[in-house]
Amino acid sequence: MSTVLLDDLADVRAGDKGDALMLSVFPRDPADADLLSTHLTAEVVARHFGAAVTGPVTRTVLPRLPAFVFAIPGVLAGGVTGSTVLDGHGKTLSYHLLTLELPIRPTTEGESI
Repeated sequence: MSTVLLDDLADVRAGDKGDALMLSVFPRDPADADLLSTHLTAEVVARHFGAAVTGPVTRTVLPRLPAFVFAIPGVLAGGVTGSTVLDGHGKTLSYHLLTLELPIRPTTEGESI
């Protein structure tokens, strides 16, 4: 089993809703949506963000885009305007998700990931 960085497959946009970080993941190639659907779960994202997560991470699948939206509670340490953390949101946290390594099976010639 090998790995691939999420950054090699997708783009991420960040937003906030109170204390919850909202991350939208957009596969660059629609063919990778199935791979992300299988491997980019709420549990995997929760483990990647670690102890800062204060509740269950939720994943919403938007198959017509395709996209995945994750709500990650607690990561913003009180919300964007209430946090004492410098730049603890936005691009910094979306890039953190892009560093996630996903397990993939080795491909054979002519086969996609």
